[in-house]
Amino acid sequence: MPTIETKRLKRNFFGPRIFALFLPEIKELLESKSFNQLKELLRRIPSIDLSEGWMHLGPQEKIILFKLFSSRKAVEVFEDLRFEEQKFLLDNLSNLEIAPILNEMSPDERAELFKELPEKIVKKLFSVMKKEEVDDVRKLLTFEEGTAGALMNTEFVELRKDMTARRAVLRIQESQKVGQTKNIYSVYVTDEQHHLIGGLTLQELIMAPPDILIKDIMADITAIKVDINTPEEEVGGIFSRYDLLDAPVVDQENHLVGIITIDDVVDLIHRETTKELYEIGKMGPKGGEEIRYQQATALDLVKRRAGWLVLLLILHVFSGWILKNFEHALGTVVALAFFIPMLLDTGGNAGAQTSITIIRSLATGDASLKNFWRVAKLEILSSLIMSFVVGIVALLRAFWLENSLILSLVVGITMMIIVLVAIATGMFLPFISKRLGLDPAALAGPITTTVVDVVGLIIYFKIAQLLLPKLSMLR
Repeated sequence: MPTIETKRLKRNFFGPRIFALFLPEIKELLESKSFNQLKELLRRIPSIDLSEGWMHLGPQEKIILFKLFSSRKAVEVFEDLRFEEQKFLLDNLSNLEIAPILNEMSPDERAELFKELPEKIVKKLFSVMKKEEVDDVRKLLTFEEGTAGALMNTEFVELRKDMTARRAVLRIQESQKVGQTKNIYSVYVTDEQHHLIGGLTLQELIMAPPDILIKDIMADITAIKVDINTPEEEVGGIFSRYDLLDAPVVDQENHLVGIITIDDVVDLIHRETTKELYEIGKMGPKGGEEIRYQQATALDLVKRRAGWLVLLLILHVFSGWILKNFEHALGTVVALAFFIPMLLDTGGNAGAQTSITIIRSLATGDASLKNFWRVAKLEILSSLIMSFVVGIVALLRAFWLENSLILSLVVGITMMIIVLVAIATGMFLPFISKRLGLDPAALAGPITTTVVDVVGLIIYFKIAQLLLPKLSMLR
C-alpha cells in the first residue's frame, strides 16, 4: 500500500504533466471567452494539479481562472501555490475576492503565508478578514518557528466525557457544516476548562453503540500528546513511533490548543530531508525549499551553490600550504604524488559515510548524546576492521603500480590511519555540532573533508620521511 509520502512524490512528479494535457483546451476556451465551459473543465481538474501547473499560465490567465474557481477550489489551489504566486494573486485581486479565501484557509497554512508577507500588506488583509480569523493568525504567529505551536492547526473537535456516542457524532457533523474542521482522524475529550483528558479515533466513535458514554470508550493519550514548545523534529519522531494520523497539542497547563495532522508531518519530513540532502551536498538549504528546474533561474542556482564552493575553496588553502611545505619530498620521490588523490578520496568517502549515518540517526532519535558511547564503540570497532581491509588493498595497489615494498608500506599504513581519522571525525563532529546547538548536516560535511585532507597529507609525508631512505635527510 503506498504511503502518503509516496503519494506526495507521485503527485509532485505527475501534476505538471496532467495539467499540460488540459492546457491547450484551457487556453482555447480563454481565447474564445467560453467561461461556462471553462468553469466546468476546471471543476474536473484536481486542485493539486492546477497549482502544480499554475506556472504555465500567463498573468492575466491566472487572474481569470482563479475568479472562475468555486470557493472551495480557490482555497485548495491557493494553499498549494508557491508564495510568489500567492502574493501575485493578493496583489491583483480585490479585497472582496481575497477575504473569503483567507478566512477559509487552514489556520497553519494561513499563518505560514502571513509570516512571509510585508507588515503593510498584513495590516491591509487583516482589515478585510473576520476578527476570529485575525486573532487566530496573530496567536499562531507568536509561536517560535520550528516548534509544535507553529506547526499545529487550531481547527479541531472537542468532546465531553459525559456525551453519548450519538451526540458526539452530531457534534462532529455540526462542526463540518460550519466549516470548523476539514480533516478528522481523531477526536479529543476535554473538561469544562478545556484540559485534555482523553481521545478516540473517528472509527472507534462510529463503531461504538449509540448510547455508550464517551468516558467509557475514550483512551489515555498521555504518550502521544505534544507540548506546544516541542521541536518539530521530535513531533515527527512521535508520529513515526506511534503510527499516528494526528496528535493533540497542549500548553503547559494541559489545555488543548490545537492538533497536528499527518499531512503537516509529511510536509515537515519532506522539508527536513530536502534540507539535509542539500546541506550534505554543500548547498544552501533555504529551509528545505526544493530547487525545481521548471521554476528556478540561473541566479537561484548560483545563490544556493556559490557560497559553499567559495567556503570550501578557502578551507582547502590548508591542503595547498601542506603540499608546499613538503614539495622537497615530492621532488625527491615523485611517486608519492601518484597516491595522494586515492588516499584523500578514500578518506573523504569514509568520513562522509560515517557522518551521514550519524546525522541521520541524530535526526531520527536513534543516536543521541545519551547513547554516545554505544555509538562510539560500534564505529571504532568497524573503523578498525575497515582500515585494515582498505589498507591492505591500498598496499597491494601501490606495489602493483610501483613494485616498491617500502613505498607500498607507506601508502598502506597511511591509508589505515586516514580511514581511522576520517571515521572518528565523521562520528565526533555531528555530536559536537548537536551539543553546541548547531545543525550537524551543515557543519560536519565540509569540516570532515577539510580535516581528512589536512591530517591525511601530514600523516602521509611524515610516514614517508620515516620509511623512505631518500627522504630521511629531509626530516
